[in-house]
Amino acid sequence: MKQTKTNRLYLAIFVIWLFHICGLLGISLGLKEWFISKTVLNFLCCTALFIWIFPLDTTKKWSIFGLFFISGMFAEWLGTNYSLLFGSYEYGSNLGVKIDGVPLFIGINWALLTFITGVLSSKVHPNIWLRIPFGAFLMVFLDFLMEQSAPSFDFWRFAGKVPPENYITWSVLALVFHLIYQKARIEGNYLISLHLFLAQIVFFGFFMVFPF
Repeated sequence: MKQTKTNRLYLAIFVIWLFHICGLLGISLGLKEWFISKTVLNFLCCTALFIWIFPLDTTKKWSIFGLFFISGMFAEWLGTNYSLLFGSYEYGSNLGVKIDGVPLFIGINWALLTFITGVLSSKVHPNIWLRIPFGAFLMVFLDFLMEQSAPSFDFWRFAGKVPPENYITWSVLALVFHLIYQKARIEGNYLISLHLFLAQIVFFGFFMVFPF
């Protein structure tokens, strides 16, 4: 059984990196439209692997994941429809199905990022009050990288430059989410969380340095 779980973990890590590296190379080699149009497929695959390996296997985990999803969707709904919290922006066409202008992808992403950075921050220090800001920092750092390429990928676009309130709101929400996560004492697989996070860092970091 232990060997089977290990094999599943390594398979999941391989698929995560395969998808991200293929996307990185494909876009760089001029196949931008085809690869970017597969964003949702890539994300759904990675989310399924996360659910399988992490795993989301208890009512508590699913309830908190759902709380982050709904909260993230609501915050983004306020942002896209009323220009509150994040500044004035709108979502493009490459993030899949939307509810009143907000892609379901975004709500899932809020929850997914909180869980994986929550696990990573738990490795930093036993003190919960150090874990919370570190986890929030990881989330905001990844958002910063994504913001640089988001318009090119037709993910979302601000009316002008990304305003400071975007990062302020991200920081506040991330702190609240991590407080809930750490207080709930959720545990999950560290390696799948690490590789999911690093794959996105590499992908979006590459296109920040080498924009197309």
